[in-house]
Amino acid sequence: MLNRAFSVAPMLDWTDRHERYFLRLITRHALLYTEMVTTGAIIFGDRDRYLRFNPEEHPLALQLGGSDVGHLAECTKIAEDYGYDEVNLNLGCPSNRVQNGSFGACMMAEPSLVAECIASMTDAAEIAVTAKTRIGIDDKDSFEELVHFIGSMHEAGCNSFVVHARKALLQGISPKENRSIPPLKYDVVYKIKELFPQCHISINGGIKTLEETVEHLKHVDGVMMGREAYHNPYLLSQVDQLIFDDSHEILSRHQVVESMFPYIEKQLASGERLQSIVRHMLGIFQGVSGTKAWKRFLSENAHKANAGLDVVRHALTLVDTEA
Repeated sequence: MLNRAFSVAPMLDWTDRHERYFLRLITRHALLYTEMVTTGAIIFGDRDRYLRFNPEEHPLALQLGGSDVGHLAECTKIAEDYGYDEVNLNLGCPSNRVQNGSFGACMMAEPSLVAECIASMTDAAEIAVTAKTRIGIDDKDSFEELVHFIGSMHEAGCNSFVVHARKALLQGISPKENRSIPPLKYDVVYKIKELFPQCHISINGGIKTLEETVEHLKHVDGVMMGREAYHNPYLLSQVDQLIFDDSHEILSRHQVVESMFPYIEKQLASGERLQSIVRHMLGIFQGVSGTKAWKRFLSENAHKANAGLDVVRHALTLVDTEA
């Protein structure tokens, strides 16, 4: 059974396959997510471009964006065939582009449609279907409405929810502002867990430390961490022992980077550019002497034509060897 006690949030332009491979060197057990992929991109676009991943990335969830019942069912089955461990329906993104596609957070206004989508997805495949949602949108933010929304999805076959503890404002503010302006209401997510004890409830929003994570796990089943995990990835080195009770040897920051070398060489040989890989590694030395030099050297050199592994090797010499 998939352990969702700790996960790294799906983040557009950030949680691609290179980032996920990198994070998997730091934590063996945290559930990783793809970027949100639209059903249209999978059905009508370059499917392999959006869905391929490295086997080392497991456990891995595909996050889908869409509102067409048939397309969501089809993509869930495709995800299963590709080998994903679960499919997650995005019901929390407030961006205008997503709203124009009639999916994401705006779907919270249509609980019956969402329930139909969930039912079609769970019928289409054997892998788990989960949902990531906000606690409300605009003026549809009462606790009763949230309970009805979660309940209708649960009845349709969804037993695992990630709840971002902010509501979304669909007009007047940016997606970035939607991650900070609406107030966090962790107690609302705790109450959802109390009302749905049979469901797996993960909490998301503004969580930056493992100390906070442990505190939240006293009230809910899982914690999803977003931007902090991206900008300060080495904090995940404590996750396996602290959350999953696995006391395997922890790699140092330098060892993590060095463990990326074979992967980088393989990707460069296949035509990938160095910058697309190392941009995800910039935060590995956060708080360590030399981190600014590391970031600066990679930022100034990794984008150059024919940049290779020697760029990363040199950048590594600029950082405290004890890290």
